[in-house]
Amino acid sequence: MRAVLGGGPRLLLRRLREVMAEPVSAQARLDKIVVLIASNMVAEVCSVYVLRADATLELFATEGLNREAVHQTTMRSGEGLVGLIAQRAEPLALSEAQAHPAFSYKPETGEEIYHSFLGVPILRGGNTLGVLVVQNRARRTYSEEEVEALQVTSMLLAEMIASGELQSIVRAGADIALHRPIALSGSAISDGIGLGHVVLHEPRVIVKRIVAEDVNSELRRLEAAIEEMRANLNQLIDEGDVTGAGEHRDVLEAVRMVANDRGWMRRLREAIATGLTAEAAVESVQNDARARLQRQTDPYIRDRLHDLDDLANRLLHRLTGQSFVVDRASMPDNAILVARTMGPAVLLEYERARLRGLVLEEGGPTSHVAIVARALGVPAVGEVPNITDLVETGDAIIVDGTSGDVRVRPQTDVESAYAEKARLRARRQEQYQKLRDLPAVTKDGIEIKLHMNAGLLVDLPHVEETGAASIGLFRTELQFMLAAQFPRMREQFDLYRRVLEAVPDRPVTFRTLDIGSDKVLPYMTKLEEENPALGWRAIRIGLDRPALLRLQLRALLRAAAGRDLRIMFPMVATCAEFDAAKQIAAREITYLKKHGYATPNALELGVMIEVPSLLFELDAICTKADFLSVGSNDLTQYLFAADRDNKRVADRFDVLSAPALRALATIAGAGHAAGKPVTLCGEMGGKPLEALALVAIGYRSLSMSPASIGPVKATLIAADLAETEAFLTSLIGAHDGAHSLREHLREHAERSGIPV
Repeated sequence: MRAVLGGGPRLLLRRLREVMAEPVSAQARLDKIVVLIASNMVAEVCSVYVLRADATLELFATEGLNREAVHQTTMRSGEGLVGLIAQRAEPLALSEAQAHPAFSYKPETGEEIYHSFLGVPILRGGNTLGVLVVQNRARRTYSEEEVEALQVTSMLLAEMIASGELQSIVRAGADIALHRPIALSGSAISDGIGLGHVVLHEPRVIVKRIVAEDVNSELRRLEAAIEEMRANLNQLIDEGDVTGAGEHRDVLEAVRMVANDRGWMRRLREAIATGLTAEAAVESVQNDARARLQRQTDPYIRDRLHDLDDLANRLLHRLTGQSFVVDRASMPDNAILVARTMGPAVLLEYERARLRGLVLEEGGPTSHVAIVARALGVPAVGEVPNITDLVETGDAIIVDGTSGDVRVRPQTDVESAYAEKARLRARRQEQYQKLRDLPAVTKDGIEIKLHMNAGLLVDLPHVEETGAASIGLFRTELQFMLAAQFPRMREQFDLYRRVLEAVPDRPVTFRTLDIGSDKVLPYMTKLEEENPALGWRAIRIGLDRPALLRLQLRALLRAAAGRDLRIMFPMVATCAEFDAAKQIAAREITYLKKHGYATPNALELGVMIEVPSLLFELDAICTKADFLSVGSNDLTQYLFAADRDNKRVADRFDVLSAPALRALATIAGAGHAAGKPVTLCGEMGGKPLEALALVAIGYRSLSMSPASIGPVKATLIAADLAETEAFLTSLIGAHDGAHSLREHLREHAERSGIPV
């Protein structure tokens, strides 16, 4: 390593470790550290800059520069060479620092006599906590070995900063960046407000042993852990047992590819050679990779970062023996779960009584875990970039599942404001609870039936709690999504019977298996389709694989023996498809009777209208179906050809626009004319303003999430329906091509004293 590094990085690390153990003040420790680094690196200057919460870098310690500049010299992130390193999270080595265009002169430091400059970011989890710098008077070129040695040393400083030790010496009124409040925004996926403390779903490994006692021993530990990890990955993939790990095959394949990458292995060995333990080497290499990749905007590169994260976490857990899952028994009573992604079954494993919220890097409002979060009544926000890297276990955090806002380490006034907001929400819920036993009757005497959407057994107590008229939509696919393998007929039968027994005095409308598109079962081969939302899904799968549909219908028919049963078929595009599904149901009834099984007292078969083509067969479908259900989520996205999961177009069109309302009114009108019940069971029906519009265009039956029933009922009982209907009809008739009628309707509601 040239004629520098007196004693080498391993000796430096050992000496630094001794300093870290001394019972001295944080400032004294930091002062000793810069002296040691300068001596070991044969440099005239060594300085440590720490990033503050206000994005300012502050000089915390120096050997060689003017000591009076400590805690006085500051610069913004991006300002000067130090600011540039912090902003880019990359090392910078220069033989003539003052010739660099980013050089910023700070006269109080006295650094004008130093020419060569080497600085590295102090990283933790890929996030910059500060900058470590060495300088020399002579113009010289720093070697790669020296850069690596300084990066290794910066790991100890990262742990010192992360421990909170330096907070005691930061200037009054300031915080170091690691403890700074952060305001983040994502997609609201489950309504409500949660205040609590972070619990990482996959706990981050805390590397406590950084300095190696024996390099060869650490290399052997690394090799053994990698071989064990590779064998485990191979077993998971080759034996097809990916459901137990909660991951899909393509993810594991990507991780296996990285695990066999020679470049990655070389970097790990080089890190150990500098004197790091095996686990510290993994963290060092991953810190560097994260710093580079998380600043990329290319989605493919971002995905590779997730693969690297997964691999590094697996390896760290093997090296340290720490658990890969959170100890649920030690969870706080106000836990806010934070994860990169999560399957719906995993969320159900957490104790609901301790869970106050959920924050995900991935997973939008229509994701499977979002459905479960809503069923559990857990406030949740998804699609929050890098949330797992920005928080530490135990951090205070606020989740606003209504707006999609997340506040990490909030200031006192922000926390107080959200606490008041939560209390106000609780008071409103109490008011809604008082409406439970009242029918949803408008001021002019029109009754609207409010039903509940469900899909899990945990949903069912909400029927009584909310006073719902019935379960207007039971999503049967959730059972399939949560299972490790395709549920057998007996398992399906048991679930449907338990559902019916839980609500003996109310109807239940079961929707047959609605999979495909974004609802991929982990044990079924995923088809690669150009447009999966328009592809092989729902009733199309049932008709092409009639054994699946027959099995489910048989389980439903047997479970409902002796009582009334309502079944509806999703994604029906033509009357012919509905006829085919009815024929399968008829054959199953014949089969059951032939073999002596009891059958339902009465069977009603309905259709979900969510494909626009069915709007042109409404008269025909009304003669064939016993009832109609409108799936407004899919119907709207197909009507406007706008993918509801695509952020670029999802908000481009509004359900409260003239085209959408005309289409929905046409369905309601056709059903009423034919004397067939029509229920809207999409998300639209659970929003007060949208519900007001729906009843004004003719809907008398809405199905929604349990939490929505109270607010919607409060809106409807305050409305004069005839007045609202006249207003909206004239508004649609006078439509001038405006994007939305939302604000006009909102203004009408406010004038009329209708809470929306």
